[in-house]
Amino acid sequence: MRILVVCQHYWPEPYKLADVCEELVKRGHTVDVVTGVPNYPMGYIYKEYRNRNRRHETHNGVNIFRTFTIGRRNNIFCRFLNYISYAVSSSLFIRSLKDDYDAVLAYQTSPVTMSLSTVLYKKRTGKNVLLYCLDLWPASLSAGGIKSTNIIYKVFGKISKKIYTSVSSVAVSSEGFIGYMNKEFGILVSSINYIPQYAENIYLEVEESKKSDSKINLAFAGNIGTAQSMPTIIKAAQILKDDKDIIWNIIGDGSELEKSIEAVENLKLTNVIFHGRKSLDELIEYYKTADAMLVTLISDENISLTLPAKVQSYMAASKPLIVSADGAAADVVTKAKCGFCAPAENPEKLAQMVKEFKSLTISERKELGNNSRDYYLKNFDRDLFFDKLEKLLYELNDEE
Repeated sequence: MRILVVCQHYWPEPYKLADVCEELVKRGHTVDVVTGVPNYPMGYIYKEYRNRNRRHETHNGVNIFRTFTIGRRNNIFCRFLNYISYAVSSSLFIRSLKDDYDAVLAYQTSPVTMSLSTVLYKKRTGKNVLLYCLDLWPASLSAGGIKSTNIIYKVFGKISKKIYTSVSSVAVSSEGFIGYMNKEFGILVSSINYIPQYAENIYLEVEESKKSDSKINLAFAGNIGTAQSMPTIIKAAQILKDDKDIIWNIIGDGSELEKSIEAVENLKLTNVIFHGRKSLDELIEYYKTADAMLVTLISDENISLTLPAKVQSYMAASKPLIVSADGAAADVVTKAKCGFCAPAENPEKLAQMVKEFKSLTISERKELGNNSRDYYLKNFDRDLFFDKLEKLLYELNDEE
């Protein structure tokens, strides 16, 4: 098939979509991507892409077209301009594309406006569009403290409904999204496809390092933003600060990184270490030395519907999970019997769960890790993802 993929974020930004597109190429498909100019996560246009450089390039067999995008920086106004600039530029660009694609994939992260161009393309050409929803809108606005009564929330609610109900088919990365879409937008439950995310194969190759001490290395890896509730980790670390054997490792960056570092310095905590953003190869080394991995989210009804992609990565690497979150993430860990769960934004309970984990024997910890891996292979395996995705894309092509 000839597949058009639309997403505001793509390589070299740290998004999994590049792996998705490259695998589709390996499976014999031609893939064109319409994306933005890379600026995530730090918010500034990457140096090599400034002054209209590299607006069309090919990477690992994928044809990439980049449309005008304003860097999101770290303030609300620039983020709004970032959202609008890509929505407008991609919609203008996509008007010039021919109607010779067999299927269109809207890979929708945040913001939802990134998928507007696919709705326009569908209207112009009659081509079927599969929207794969990874960030649920307008629910995702809750992470920024925007309540459902806010005018911004209501506007994005209308935009979201227009997009979600205009595409040909919807797939979601979390089962929790299904009920929300049915309730908010009237989309039939039976018509929504559940395709959970997978972890890159390299996580399956993580080997446990040989320990020579009694320290417990906890690791949080990924974006450090408002939704990730870093204060919960910091407060839990403060509660356990006298236990010198427990080390809290934070790997990644994001909008809340500097504030989090400042909080740790103000509390004079020596048990929390920020390692910054790491490449995938570097990240694996942290996985190897970690005894358990951390998942934290803010306490929010809508955010709790999300299953963070890090959950799959942790499980693929055979790691026990310690979760401070409600909803989807806690449900998976409970079903898999692979760790401990505390309510969202409850540092006291999180600290208690960490103490309970520390009290386990090595064999008991290993059993939790094995349960992680087993559940991952049965439910989140990479081949399962691509078989489901490819099947839906073929079905779209057959419907024309």
